[in-house]
Amino acid sequence: MTTVFEEVLKETIRVRGYKLATAESCTGGLISHRITNISGSSEYFSGGVVAYSYEAKSKLLGVSWDTLNMHGAVSKEVVLEMALGARKLFDADIAVSVSGVAGPGGGTPEKPVGSTWFGLSARDGNWVRHFLWDGDRRQNKQYSADAALQFVIDYLEGNVS
Repeated sequence: MTTVFEEVLKETIRVRGYKLATAESCTGGLISHRITNISGSSEYFSGGVVAYSYEAKSKLLGVSWDTLNMHGAVSKEVVLEMALGARKLFDADIAVSVSGVAGPGGGTPEKPVGSTWFGLSARDGNWVRHFLWDGDRRQNKQYSADAALQFVIDYLEGNVS
């Protein structure tokens, strides 16, 4: 099932001729899945990486072990490095990344269940966003996929700061 996010993304990115890549952790490929549910997405979607472990984040996306050890996977620093790595790996114009605590376990007082960071890297800058979801695991993954797609749309429409 597609939602308005995927359709809006298709229309806004194709006009600019940009290529998009993803780097996903807690969403487990859901963002890429939703993008590729749209016919013609190969025109603008270069590819994505599901990097769930520290090792995958480091080996596939070039996330620094120092960053991972100092800040943890669920951090603005890690999602920025994930987005930069995905943009480089796929030679994309834009890359969006996500890492969070989907739940029901795994939360800490500093990073409770639902805490989710997003990174966006483009040729003209890098941005992060943070949300704290209150759903179950499946809902938190869905909220995160929606937020990642919206982040890209906001960038394309000039609404990031």
